[in-house]
Amino acid sequence: MNDVLIGDRTDDLAARCVRSLIDRGATLAVGESLTGGLLADAFVRIPGASQVFVAGLVTYTNSMKHALLAVSTDLLNREGAVHPDVALAMAGGVRQTTGASVSLATTGVAGPGPADGHPAGRAYIAVMSPEFTAVREVNCDPGDQGTSQRNAIRRCVVYEAVALLAEALAVPNREKQM
Repeated sequence: MNDVLIGDRTDDLAARCVRSLIDRGATLAVGESLTGGLLADAFVRIPGASQVFVAGLVTYTNSMKHALLAVSTDLLNREGAVHPDVALAMAGGVRQTTGASVSLATTGVAGPGPADGHPAGRAYIAVMSPEFTAVREVNCDPGDQGTSQRNAIRRCVVYEAVALLAEALAVPNREKQM
């Protein structure tokens, strides 16, 4: 999927999420690692986001994941940052820290090469609320794009995270495991 298509589709999904959150009277916070602020931007660029978006925390290092999102150092030492349980812990931590009713988190490898045994493009995203919890592995392979590979991966992960939130919000009041 090319960058323009990803951008347009992300904007459409983010707008749908913002409307759904407004309709529910819910709030949203995000905890990010590899996406480095792009996930928060996907929402705050939507008119009306100020009614629902409360915070975005970029925790690029393990020490900040622990300090700001209360991700267990034991978990981080045992599994590393690129793990589904870390994504879930980040989502829980940002929700607890901010008081938001819904949270979304990303962790993974932006590249350009592999890190900690994971290929560039591997990421985990998690969404959490009182009604649903979900975590998903995504593998964003932008192909050989040289120096723009990192940004293509980050945009792809943002799209996948917003899509997961949209999917979760589409089924109200039901525990979701995806």
